[in-house]
Amino acid sequence: MGEGCHEPEASDKSVVQPNKDALLKRLSRIEGQVRGIGGMIESDRYCVDVLTQIAAAKSALDAVALQLLENHVKGCVTQAIVDGDAAARIDELIAVVRKIR
Repeated sequence: MGEGCHEPEASDKSVVQPNKDALLKRLSRIEGQVRGIGGMIESDRYCVDVLTQIAAAKSALDAVALQLLENHVKGCVTQAIVDGDAAARIDELIAVVRKIR
């Protein structure tokens, strides 16, 4: 498979993310945002302020998802095309895009 793409068995897919540290840092920040939202609710903050923070957390998660999608296309999907095994990967890609949109 392609750079970072490793598929030992269909039920045990794994991939080494080329920017794993950056993704983990972003997820840690999002985790802190979500804890902060809980604190806002706990302290009875104004609903609009809480909703604004929820929107920011969702946007941050979307950015992580898009980065992962880009990594997948550049690694696994590209390699599947080179290997002549694109149909299944493209179907998988379309399905995941539908999930994250």
